[in-house]
Formats: sequence, structure tokens, C-alpha cells
Amino acid sequence: MKKLVGLCAGLLAASVALVGCGGASSDGKTLKVGATAVPHAEILEAVQPVLEKDGIKMEIVEFNDYVQPNLSLNDKELDANYFQHKPYLDNFVEEHKECKLVSAAGIHIEPMGIYSRRVKNLQDLNPGAAIAIPNDPTNGGRALLLLEKAGLIKIKAGVGEKATVQDITENPKNLKFEEVEAAQVPRTLEDVDAAVINTNYAMQVNLVPTKDALVIEGSDSPYVNIIAVRAGDENRPEIQALIKAVKSDTVKKFIEDKYKGAVVAAF
Repeated sequence: MKKLVGLCAGLLAASVALVGCGGASSDGKTLKVGATAVPHAEILEAVQPVLEKDGIKMEIVEFNDYVQPNLSLNDKELDANYFQHKPYLDNFVEEHKECKLVSAAGIHIEPMGIYSRRVKNLQDLNPGAAIAIPNDPTNGGRALLLLEKAGLIKIKAGVGEKATVQDITENPKNLKFEEVEAAQVPRTLEDVDAAVINTNYAMQVNLVPTKDALVIEGSDSPYVNIIAVRAGDENRPEIQALIKAVKSDTVKKFIEDKYKGAVVAAF
């Protein structure tokens, strides 16, 4: 058992119940759901007692990256996961043809923000300033769109969230972009002039998006975080019970009270 836990330790955090690496339960009474720590696992913890009223136990498996939760779901080690927005899932499935995953429901929005330890206003960035952005395709494009919204760059028309640094058509400050794994972007803040950070990772390092971000996405962001399942499982009774529980008034109030606008319910 110690050996098995050791194999999983890189993916599971001690803050939630540690479960084995075996397949997900098929008894209809237990769900194994993968999530990143903040806010997803926290929200699922609030969901647990609501779901238990329907006689369903939920085990939360915590991940610290954006790849393994989908691979584990596809391999039937999970019943569902909750950590990503649909553009990311769509891109992931396109790149991993073997993964037959779909969105079962949209749950919340985490507005992405631009942060800096060096300036209070992005217009004060020096020429050649270094900007850290996520290196995965959808979050990288999303970051560039936010930088465009902030007036720092312009992007080729029509590319949208698929934008890359090669699609930048105007860069008057000659900004230098450092592409980093999304989870690691907050760690770059001391070494770069500004960083574009996903809200869940910003909160993990005690940044308050609504207070600390110099620019933040609006509530109309299309990047709604979803519950993902294997194709064909969308209508499983226990998955439908999970969605109903996540969208309950109890959980909505938890999101509003705890995150105070940094996480916005999309239901």
C-alpha cells in the first residue's frame, strides 16, 4: 500500500482524502472526481454533504497539473473531473485523439488577471519588459487577449483564443514573453515585470484577483469551468446528481461568500 501511495503522491494532495489509483467506482453510490486545489476541490468539498443527501459519496482526487486529470478520466480512474474550461478541453481532445471526453455542465468562471510586483499601472512597464504567460494553447491565447484588452499589444484579427505570440501584430513596448506551465506562472512574479495568471493559481499564492490584479477579465468571459466526463456518461444518474448538487443554492452561496467575485457562478 505504501508503494501504491508513493506512485500517486505526485498527483494527490494531502488536503483531501487520499484514494488509490485503481479504477473509478461503478456501484452508482460512489463518485471519484478529480480537481485542482483552488477553487475546484474547495467547491467540491462544499458539494459533498449536498450529494450525500442523494445517497452518493464523493471522493475528491486532487491534481496539480492540467494534463493528468483528463488522462485519468479517460483511463476510467475517475468518474468526472472539474478543473478546466471548455476551450481547454476541446484543444486537449483535439491533441489526444484517444481521449473521448465531453463537458457535462458549465459551473463557474475564474476571471484571468494580470499581476505585477514592479508596477501599479501596466502603462508604466518599461520597454522590453518581461511578461510571463501560460504555455498551454488555450490559456496562452487567453492571456494574450487580456494583454490586448489592456492596450499593451494587438493580435491578428480572427485568431481569438488560439492566438500565439507569433500572432502579435503590434507590440509598441517590445514586451518579451516567457511561456511557462500555468501552475508555475505565479512563481515567476519576482523575476518578471508582469504575469498573466489563472485565478485558481493566483489564489493558491494568496493573491486576491479582485484586489491585486491590475487588469482582470469581465464576468462575460467565455471561459466557463466545466465538469467533464467520458462521452456517453453525461446522463448517468450519479453524474446528473453531481451536477444538481454543484448547482444547488447552498453551493452557489458558498462560492459567493468565499471568493467574493474572484470566482463567479455560471448557473
